[in-house]
Amino acid sequence: MLEGSFFIGSDHAGFFLKNTLKERMISWGLRVEDCGTHSPASCDYPEMAHKVCSLVLARNGYGVLVCGTGIGMSMTANRHKGIRAALCTHIFHARASRAHNNANILCLGQRVTAPELSMEILSAFLETPYEGGRHDRRLELMEKI
Repeated sequence: MLEGSFFIGSDHAGFFLKNTLKERMISWGLRVEDCGTHSPASCDYPEMAHKVCSLVLARNGYGVLVCGTGIGMSMTANRHKGIRAALCTHIFHARASRAHNNANILCLGQRVTAPELSMEILSAFLETPYEGGRHDRRLELMEKI
């Protein structure tokens, strides 16, 4: 299981899945900071994405972002230098994004991924270590942009 600080955020379209994921993470003994939204009222996903990314970078932590599809959150998060956000719709995506890309943010879509599968994806993301080695060179190349 990954160790460190964990931050979670969503917009209105990911509100219910965010809360479910947060409860599961807490049940696993993780300390999770909820960066909003705190209601299903309409809001702008970039605000939550920026907040989570800023905290992940400042505290060398990990994040989970949820919106309707996960696309908007992942696009916004990946605009931050040092963030490697992975939109995962399959358990293999979560494992590969951690093992090969050292992803530090998991993005999910409440409208496209069932809650139980989302839990399995989250578990795979949190349990998969970064392999390093040959992947280090590729991460360095990513950061040149």
